[in-house]
Amino acid sequence: MIKLVVFDFDGTLADTRELILQTNRAAMRKMNYPVASDEAIIATIGIPLEAGILTLFPEITPDQVPAWVKTYREVFDTLKGQFIPTLFPEVKETLEHLHAAGYQLTIASSRHSSSLNEFLRNMGVAPYFDYILGADNVTRAKPFPDPVLITLKQLSQEAAHTIVVGDMPVDIQMGLGADAYTCGVTYGNANRAALEAAGAHAVIDHFSELEEVIKKF
Repeated sequence: MIKLVVFDFDGTLADTRELILQTNRAAMRKMNYPVASDEAIIATIGIPLEAGILTLFPEITPDQVPAWVKTYREVFDTLKGQFIPTLFPEVKETLEHLHAAGYQLTIASSRHSSSLNEFLRNMGVAPYFDYILGADNVTRAKPFPDPVLITLKQLSQEAAHTIVVGDMPVDIQMGLGADAYTCGVTYGNANRAALEAAGAHAVIDHFSELEEVIKKF
C-alpha cells in the first residue's frame, strides 16, 4: 500500500518548459556559444544545471562551469517574471485530495531549492508537501536514487510503500534505483515510449489519474 508519493517538479507538477528554453537561449548568447536546439535543451530537463550545461557543450571545461551557472541564474532571475510557470491541469486539486487522504507528499527535483520553494509558494501548493529536496540538497542527483533514499530516511518510510512520479526517464531510474514504484506522466518533456522503456510501473496522460494508480500498489 502506498503511503509516500515523491514528485518531480518541472514537467510533472508545473509547466516550466518555456522559462527553461528562454533562459538557456539567453545564457548561451551571453556566453557567446551557439544556441542549442529546443530538443537538445528539453532533453536536459530533469538533471542538475551543471550536468545539463556539460551535456549541451561537452567541450566546456570544469573550471568554466561556475561562470555558466552564474550567467544562467542571472538570466533566470530576469526572465522568471516574464515566463511565469503554471501548474498543469488538475495538479492542485489532486494534491489536495491526496494530502487530505493522508498520503505523505514530497518533492525530489533537480532544480535549485531556492527557485523550487519560491515556485511552490507562489503556486499555493507548498503546504501540501512534507519534505522538499532540490539539487543542491544532495550530493548525487537524478538518475541516482539518493534523493528518494534520503527522503525515505527523513520520513521513516519504506520503498515498498513509495511511488515516484515524474515526466523524464531519469525520474523513473531514480525511483527504480531506490526499489520504489514509479509512474511516468506523458504531458511533460518525454513521451510514453521513453517512460515505458525506462521501466515505469505505470504511465498516465492526466495528473488526476494518479489517484487510481496509487490505489493499485
